[in-house]
Amino acid sequence: MSTATPASSDQIRRTFLEFFAQRGHEVVPSAPLVPQNDPTLMFVNAGMVPFKDVFTGKDKRPYQRAASSQKCIRISGKHNDLENVGVTARHQTFFEMLGNFSFGDYFKEDAIAFAWELLTKGYDVSPSRLVVTIYNGEGGFPADDEAAAIWRKVTGFGDDRILRLGLADNFWTMGDVGPCGPCSEIHFFHGNEPDVSRFGEEPRIDGTGWTEIWNNVFMQYERTEKDGPLVPLPAPSIDTGMGLERIASVLQGVTSNYDTDLLRGLVEKAAELSGKPYTGSSADDDVSMRVIADHARTTAFLIAEGVMPERQRREYVLRRVMRRAIRHGHRLGIDRPFLHEVALEVVRRMGETYPELRDRRELIARVTEDEEVRFRSTLKRGMKILDERFAEMRSSGERTLPAAAAADLYTTYGFPLDLTQVICAESNFDVDVPGAEAVIHGAAEADGPIDPTAAVDLAHRSARAALAHPVVFTGYEHEEGDSEIVAIIRVEVQGEGDRARKVRTLVEHADAGAAVEIVVRETPFYAESGGQVGDSGEVTADGVRVEVTDAQKPLTGLVVHEGVVREGAISVGQRVHLAVDHAARSATRRNHSATHVLHWALRKVLGEHAQQKGSRVGPDILRFDFTHNRPLTREEISRIEDLVNEKVLTNDRVTTEILPMDEARRRGAMAIFEEKYGDTVRMLTMTPEVVELCGGTHARALGDIGLFKITSEGGVAAGVRRIMATTGLNALAYARNVEAELARARQVAKAQGGDLAEKIGKIVAHERELEKKIAELERRILEGGGPAQGGGGGGGIDAMLEDAREIGGIKVLARRVPDGTNPGALRDLAEKLRDKLGDRAAVLLGAAVGDKAQLAVMVSKSAAERLKAGELIKPIARIVGGSGGGRPDMAQAGGTDVAQLDAAIAATYVEVERALAS
Repeated sequence: MSTATPASSDQIRRTFLEFFAQRGHEVVPSAPLVPQNDPTLMFVNAGMVPFKDVFTGKDKRPYQRAASSQKCIRISGKHNDLENVGVTARHQTFFEMLGNFSFGDYFKEDAIAFAWELLTKGYDVSPSRLVVTIYNGEGGFPADDEAAAIWRKVTGFGDDRILRLGLADNFWTMGDVGPCGPCSEIHFFHGNEPDVSRFGEEPRIDGTGWTEIWNNVFMQYERTEKDGPLVPLPAPSIDTGMGLERIASVLQGVTSNYDTDLLRGLVEKAAELSGKPYTGSSADDDVSMRVIADHARTTAFLIAEGVMPERQRREYVLRRVMRRAIRHGHRLGIDRPFLHEVALEVVRRMGETYPELRDRRELIARVTEDEEVRFRSTLKRGMKILDERFAEMRSSGERTLPAAAAADLYTTYGFPLDLTQVICAESNFDVDVPGAEAVIHGAAEADGPIDPTAAVDLAHRSARAALAHPVVFTGYEHEEGDSEIVAIIRVEVQGEGDRARKVRTLVEHADAGAAVEIVVRETPFYAESGGQVGDSGEVTADGVRVEVTDAQKPLTGLVVHEGVVREGAISVGQRVHLAVDHAARSATRRNHSATHVLHWALRKVLGEHAQQKGSRVGPDILRFDFTHNRPLTREEISRIEDLVNEKVLTNDRVTTEILPMDEARRRGAMAIFEEKYGDTVRMLTMTPEVVELCGGTHARALGDIGLFKITSEGGVAAGVRRIMATTGLNALAYARNVEAELARARQVAKAQGGDLAEKIGKIVAHERELEKKIAELERRILEGGGPAQGGGGGGGIDAMLEDAREIGGIKVLARRVPDGTNPGALRDLAEKLRDKLGDRAAVLLGAAVGDKAQLAVMVSKSAAERLKAGELIKPIARIVGGSGGGRPDMAQAGGTDVAQLDAAIAATYVEVERALAS
């Protein structure tokens, strides 16, 4: 096929997909950026990721050839381009990968011929500007002489244009685990006359030189665990990838991806907002504009998929990207929120190709602007802290920012570590990065980045291999059924506490008392997915009973029934009866159906930006997370409840249809980005307004839901709210509990009828008055010399001042005061003592309050230049088994070891001497 040279990226994308469609390939829409059912990846980082299970034989598709333009992000793990973004001409965090794939159909000969034909005829690229590379053979794998011979035949190239490279360059792996194989790359020369002698050199800053544009991976192996052996795939396959931005730069005659129509408009938007011209150079301003352009794309696409900026996992990656862009805007002199405007330009330019951007335009703008407003307020404080620290470092001759300081900027002010590095580098300082990372990890970022080594248990892989076909789910129509046991996995727990782990072993037989996971050919048990918990119930046979507590789907096509053999013994090949717990399933159905109506009601009351961010439904739980940036009012909650219950009272029948994805979308079905959808989907219709895609189990009619009641609403992350609710009999139980609690409150308050709130108001007011009187009495005792209580020293303020010592020109006082002194009184007294001691003073007071030790430190402003309260209190707090911190002039701490309180107070003088000496 020969076509005119494409003039735009849209034409380039369309030409690619049409070329392969005409050669028998199924054109597959881009999958979400967040991988589905894959714990090994933070984001989709290559076009083949959505087909990973197809390559390994775990998933079957109705086609053997496919082509796609896949959204990708490379910002974490093995493929991390973040530091090069904006600096080089070809790196981005977000990009589109054009790819063609063969699943056991054609192999090297056709893949090479297709690539050459499309490039040289379809796109009219001159062969004189191309070279190809093949695998030269290393690490026990032979050289790919077959590919070399095919390239000679197809291109007419000699060995000077078919270059042989090693394992690092021409053996492709997706990550530590997954499919892999030798590859053959096509490289293009940007610049005047192609010079093969320059091959292997990094392209210059302006983009001239040799650049890889298309990689053909000959998928032959799979690695199932990190550093494990390579296992041959069931059938050799093809995976190719050509970055849209890179081929666009070739076909549009530019040397930088940022000068293509995909990115240049965004760069110019950044230039417009800064009031500075873009010159396409390597100057700092131009780099900043390119960074903003790239990061705005990543921001818009991730928010459109429901990822919100936060401090864990993918959310932290997004926050890191956004704050880098904001920082670059700050460098450009943009002194107001701007990133949302660039993100909206992304929506305008790419919304037709990716409709989710248009659908969530309002959400993208709101979340982006809110995050920038938050960060700009902390950026000033963080910069001030760094400036003060830089001054100290210059005076002391230090060149490296300590780990604790860098970690504190992250935990307190949300400064990504790489941002701190950039700011330090601008002032010619280094950062103790390994130390800071250790401190941050030690601060228990338990939900931090996804473990890239995570992989499916080998026992589960073996169980799946024992199945000729995926497990059939019969639970939409039935709650009971018979089947044959195909595999039994015995589960043992080794270790304790945080180190406990499950060890799974495939067995043929399991006796009473054994913890097991049972695999059958067909099951009515719903395996946990889509936010719905797995079913519970029983598996029985003659003399056999297995209590099933959960059903899970550890990999595509496999369902395991987790439980304990209570009676008899089970064996592989045995026929069994499976029965789902009817009451639990019914309650789950009610809750799950209610979430869909709730989703509609939220959008109706709050606006279309209120999109599902996550959910969990089971017999006793209905949790729904959604995007919104403020608490709901009482009136809004009532309105949402009314709308849901009005729909329930219609008792409309809930219908489901199995449809092609495109047809479901045409009919208005709402898709949730957190969910995994195939080419064929299950469309749920509750009312004409409530039409969503869902694979869960549901009520037969809306009336089955019963009463719907919201029990709580609150924030869980930046821009994300959570509703807890209840339905049916659970809602009735909730109402009865509230009534009983009100009755108890009336009894305690001696209230009659409707005067409960008035009575409680009077009790609270009386309590506050008593607290004020107690605080005043405590103050008089502490300041006026009243008797000490429980181990503290009394004597009044003047007597206390006599214990002050002068250390390095600062008057220091450390005292224990009467036990039971509340933290507020402790702080107030420390402040009075500090002021009494003069303008260069530091005071630490301690008291036992119940079973806790309380500490307060006050330092006068002039003394705080040398002695910071927040730093002084930390080692002292450790003595009482606690921690603390605060400002340079005031800090508080608490600890659990009251017995060491006196020792901690006595250590104050030593710690002051140490601090002043350093």
